[in-house]
Amino acid sequence: MAYMSRPAENRAHADIVTATALSANGPARSPVAASWWRSLVQHGLDPASARTRRAETLSELELRQRIEKSDLLMHVARARLDHLYKCVSLSACGVFLSDADGVVLDARWRSGDQSSFESWGLRPGRSWSEAAVGTNGIGTCLAEERPLIIHRDEHFLDRNIAMSCIDAPIYGADGRLIGALDISSARSDQTASANQLIAALVRQAARQIEADCFRHDHSGQRIILVDDDDDNEPADGDAAALVAVDENDLVVGATRAARLTLGLVAAGHFSPVPADDLLAKGAPETGFASAERSAILKALARRRGNASRAAEDLGIGRATLYRRMKRLGLQSRFEQN
Repeated sequence: MAYMSRPAENRAHADIVTATALSANGPARSPVAASWWRSLVQHGLDPASARTRRAETLSELELRQRIEKSDLLMHVARARLDHLYKCVSLSACGVFLSDADGVVLDARWRSGDQSSFESWGLRPGRSWSEAAVGTNGIGTCLAEERPLIIHRDEHFLDRNIAMSCIDAPIYGADGRLIGALDISSARSDQTASANQLIAALVRQAARQIEADCFRHDHSGQRIILVDDDDDNEPADGDAAALVAVDENDLVVGATRAARLTLGLVAAGHFSPVPADDLLAKGAPETGFASAERSAILKALARRRGNASRAAEDLGIGRATLYRRMKRLGLQSRFEQN
């Protein structure tokens, strides 16, 4: 189909996208316009779908290799995808999981909606990176590393303006981006308010997948939920802020949210940190501090307040016990004997 023969609505959309992306202040004022600018200028795409290169479609072998590379994500996410699909399937929504490159690895949809999603190319093996198809839920979520909604004509390509996409990024146990969770709607009457309700489900499911991946990678270690009530809480308030503590009470792992909360490197390896130094500093009532308080009180109670014997039971020196008792406000409860 030639560009001039496309429906007027689609021609108008392409014109609006181009004009907004190239305007003097449009990209600075709107995240969607900024994504349109990247799609048009950086990635060289055209919002008129008839003149835009087709997105990459992987062969069966290439897709299988991608899936094997994301084996843990696929294994952990399967049950979460099934549950999420049950919540939204009657609303003509599909559930999609991509890797960090935007390639769709897994999908759930009703048979009656399959033709709509496949006509858009929203199926396993197809790349939905921003570089491939411009502004869209999966690709823009990965590019900006944040939960978002791309509603209908916020899409870059005119062929995608009939759908709404709701997405959240997924981070691996080492804090690195490993994929995106997407719910896309095939309903032409999908409302912005309905998108907001679905967005809450998507964010929650993505964080659950992150937590499951983290627990799998740190199996056998103590997992602690990090509480954070101060003003430095990450923007994604329902993120999975977990740390892994080894047998020496050293924090050896942390989810992306916990890393941001605790001031650790956002992704990759970090040197082990004493748990009491990291978790109790400035927050004596963290989950770890409560567990530590309980252990000390029990040891002291068993030894009728004898700190020396309690320290022996805990496997620490008496001076270390006194120091921890002072920090937890317990030094006045028992005589130092």
